[in-house]
Amino acid sequence: METYAHILDYLPNGRATEHGFHREPVALAVGEHELKLLELIPRPGVALTPGSRIPLVPLNGVAPPIDHVRRRLGYPELSTSARTLLPEALERIVRSDPARFLRLFNEAPAVSRRFNLLELLPGIGKKTMLAIVEERRKGAFDSFEALEARMHITRPERRVVARIEQEMEGPPDKYRLFVAP
Repeated sequence: METYAHILDYLPNGRATEHGFHREPVALAVGEHELKLLELIPRPGVALTPGSRIPLVPLNGVAPPIDHVRRRLGYPELSTSARTLLPEALERIVRSDPARFLRLFNEAPAVSRRFNLLELLPGIGKKTMLAIVEERRKGAFDSFEALEARMHITRPERRVVARIEQEMEGPPDKYRLFVAP
């Protein structure tokens, strides 16, 4: 279950339907833990700001700004604004919990004799994958900066974000690294 979400778009007049607008405010968001795309209904009188991080459950006795989660969305259902803000929100999520996302670089197993899960990251080929596997034997990567310095990979968190977007956009892949099915 998601505890926090990052708002991608806020539609105060609701979503457009074939009969006009639904007339119920709606927010489009990405969940922080399972990286699910969500359609949220805010509490009456609450306006949500795109780019903000909000709780989805009561915290310290304070009610969340949303009334309920209406449903899970597919990537094609996102608005243009939401698609534009998605990479930025995903990067904030990845940067806020580096240990979770560095686990792939530190522990990714070989799936077969010819394929390692690291190769699912955009821009990581056989040579880079072998270099990462060799370098992690010397010690785990404890931050994205350490990974970047030791492996000379520019902005490795961007590769993680790109993979998350691929998992959200495309048809279900045989291997899911980050997004809950």
